[in-house]
Order: sequence, then C-alpha cells, then structure tokens
Amino acid sequence: MYYTIKKDKYWYEKHGESGPHVVLLHGFTGSSKTWEPFITAWQDQFQFITIDLPGHGNTKVSNVKTMKECCDDIKTLINYLRINQFHLIGYSMGGRTALSFVMYYRELVQSLVLESASPGLSTTVERKERIKKDEILAAKLVNEGIESFVDFWENIPLFNSQKELPSNIKSAIREERIAQSPNGLARSLRGMGTGKQPSWWEELTNLDLPTLLLAGELDTKFVQLNKKMAEPLPHAHFQMVRKTGHALHVEQPEIFGKIVTEFILDKHDQK
Repeated sequence: MYYTIKKDKYWYEKHGESGPHVVLLHGFTGSSKTWEPFITAWQDQFQFITIDLPGHGNTKVSNVKTMKECCDDIKTLINYLRINQFHLIGYSMGGRTALSFVMYYRELVQSLVLESASPGLSTTVERKERIKKDEILAAKLVNEGIESFVDFWENIPLFNSQKELPSNIKSAIREERIAQSPNGLARSLRGMGTGKQPSWWEELTNLDLPTLLLAGELDTKFVQLNKKMAEPLPHAHFQMVRKTGHALHVEQPEIFGKIVTEFILDKHDQK
C-alpha cells in the first residue's frame, strides 16, 4: 500500500492480525521482500509493518532524503497507522535507520533489534572519506546501470558467506537487487549513507531502551563493531550467530526468528 507524504509515496505492508506491532526496515539494495520468510513464520504472533526505504523497492521519492527526513516520514506513517508504540527491527542500512529513529523518537519504540548495524562513523575524517567512497558507488550506479552494479555488489567480501546459500535463495536475493532503481540507490547513498548520517556513538549511553545487537560469526568487522556498541548501551545484549555472515535473517532464518521473537515477546511482557 502507498502512503503519500508531501510529494513522496512510501510503500508499506501490513501482515498479521494480533500481537505486538513490529516494524521492519531492510538493508541497502533490499526491500520489504527480504522479510517474507520471517513474516510467514511468525505472522500469527505479531502485527508486522514493513516499509520500503527511500530509493528502494516500491517507494517513490524524487529527491535525496537525509536520515532525519526519512525518520520524520516514518513517524508520520506510524501516526497515520495509529500505532502508539512498536518494536523496531533494522538490518544493516535499515539498522542505522532504526537506531537513528529511536534517537529522534524514543517514546514510540518499546524495544530495538539491530542486525549487522552501526551507529555511524565517529570522526569527521572518517565520514568525509566514506562520503567520497559512496559517491563513487553512486556514480557507478548511474553510469553503468543496475545489473553491472549488482554483479559488483554481490561479490564484495561482506557477502562472501551468501555464496554458500542454496541457488533458489541466491536467485531471490539477486532478483530483489536487480529490481531496484539505480537512481534511487544513488540518492540513498548520497542522503543516507554511513558518511552522511549523524554519528550516534556519543549518544549511546543515553539510550535507555532494551536493545538486541546481532552479528554473524563470519562477519568479523560487525562482530567487533557490535561488541564495541554494546559497552556504552545501558540495556543492550549482544549475540553472535555461528556460521553465518552479514544477513542473518537470510542465511539463518530459523535461528534469527527464534532469537528475535523471544527477545521481543520478553520485552513486550515487561511493558
């Protein structure tokens, strides 16, 4: 379904009729489709809302959106859906968006699950360097097209573990990526890339929210990053999932589902 905010049209989906509300935010080159196996397995116990983020899926956003603008739009959509509070799950770029959202609108979120996510980059030098790298990727998207970019993207080291997945799952991942708009992804990098977003490192100590941090054992960069994140967070639990990489919900869907749903139900019962 579409919801229009000014001139932008956000695509969202609702699944499930009862239980806690859970909002799901996908990663870069993804869409709501990435959550389908998770939703199918658990929609009897939860009311899921998926949102295609700016530049992705069916969402139609003409201009570059900053992280703050995206979070403001998500809040507008949540208000439209008349949801007072919800549990928030974000993967990778969606995890950065989820963390940013709770920094702006803590009162709306009951618990936070961050899968292979980060609080951004801590120094100005790092952010400037990342902006340069993301601009190169954005230019590659615009100049070479989506198929060439996906050929490159699915072979970066971050996704090495996905090469061991069954062929039907690999095909579905590639299909989802190929369906993206190259201009949309370029705008996403330019507005919501890791270098462009606020750095939340110094704010983590103030986040009094039950938080589950997840990373895959084979994704060593994000294992170390999430261990570091867990230290200043007052109510965080870090869990590493064995024999998996960056996309836990894709590579180990049953384990991911069990860990996440137990966490959410526990925190929901404590409300």
